[in-house]
Amino acid sequence: MLLKNASILIIDDDPDVLTAVRLLLKTEAKEVLTEPNPENLRDILSRRSFDLILLDMNFNSSINTGNEGLYWLKKTKEFKSDAAVIMITAYGDIDLAVRSLKEGAADFVVKPWHNEKLISIIKDTLNKKEGSKAKAKSNAEMDSIVHKELLGASEAMEEIFYKIEKIAPTDANILILGENGVGKDLIAKAIHQQSMRTGKPYVKVDVGALTESLFESELFGHKKGAFTDAREDRAGRFEAADGGTLFLDEIGNISLHQQAKLLSVLQNRQVIRLGDNQPIPIDIRLVCATNVPLQELASENRFRKDLIYRINTVEIMVPPLRKRQSDIVLLANHFIQVYSNKYLKPRLRLAVSAEDKLMNYHYPGNVRELQYTIERAVIMADGDLLEAKDIIFSPIEIVRETEEEPKELKLSSVEKNTILKVIEKNNGNISKAAKELGLTRTALYRRLSKYDI
Repeated sequence: MLLKNASILIIDDDPDVLTAVRLLLKTEAKEVLTEPNPENLRDILSRRSFDLILLDMNFNSSINTGNEGLYWLKKTKEFKSDAAVIMITAYGDIDLAVRSLKEGAADFVVKPWHNEKLISIIKDTLNKKEGSKAKAKSNAEMDSIVHKELLGASEAMEEIFYKIEKIAPTDANILILGENGVGKDLIAKAIHQQSMRTGKPYVKVDVGALTESLFESELFGHKKGAFTDAREDRAGRFEAADGGTLFLDEIGNISLHQQAKLLSVLQNRQVIRLGDNQPIPIDIRLVCATNVPLQELASENRFRKDLIYRINTVEIMVPPLRKRQSDIVLLANHFIQVYSNKYLKPRLRLAVSAEDKLMNYHYPGNVRELQYTIERAVIMADGDLLEAKDIIFSPIEIVRETEEEPKELKLSSVEKNTILKVIEKNNGNISKAAKELGLTRTALYRRLSKYDI
């Protein structure tokens, strides 16, 4: 926090000290209030808040504690003040001032002081206070993601939580790998919230869904008149994320031409809007995600190796749900609570038969499929207990071929036929079909293109 934006309270029974500090800080701080009697502290703090309090160590009062400063320091905490406290002390009380640091004081200043030294201490204290608030906010937000949305008690998830804690405070570029539906977007958001950029923008872009014509305009922005529909200047996603984190999802699906454009921006740390030639510097932390395995991504005819090196300072591999079975019931109970609240139903419970059915399924759609499965079950439930019959999985399943199965029953054929049936069932509504299939609209469109549907 800047000193010019700070509200400061000075408590000292020496009027000369009050006058001297008030005059010193009058032009430096937003507001300065002086008070000679600490007995009025409760009343003052009940009416308003301060960013910083300068508190004398000794007063002519009836309090017999050995030191009045420590007593009133504790009282500021009891009065629920979040102001940083700097103790004012004489040379003879330095030991007590050091004790005050253990009791929660931010710092102390010794009388008589040099004005420059006092201002320096105040500025440092305000900066430390702001840093502590930002860290507390970051930790609180991280807690809300990790323990309320990004869940898991398995060894694999514990390792991911550990990686997030280690890499988030850095500015390293992160590549998150894993199948569709494993929660890569939640991990990206957790990294941002645990980072030093937590108070800055977090911008997510599904680059795999951007057409060739929209790619540059969406990411880098455009000038008015750059193309037919460019009716005004528009900042791209890189500019929107300036100072914060840019999350590029499905990066494995962009073309080599798009990769070249992206690499140029990342190397130069600047963008040029379409229709303009003026470079705009950008400061972003890059997080990318893809469901394409790294060995496929490393194929030179699919993805540029120099771009992989640029985006992959650290990688996080998210295992599929079938490989962390110990998390299935935990996640199911979480989704039951979410959808019981959403649909105003009493808190449902899983019967043993339902748990067994959940544990013995292979989840080709991962956590997202489990989520939609539980949502359907909660909507259709009549009682307060979810039985095995209430658990109905998505029609897309991985078919294990056996000797008795005809050769045409391959996954691609089954998937294509299932998609056709679900789209027909929903009268061509892609959004409803995608939800029933446990897919995103983008993923469903890719499959439609793949099978020429």
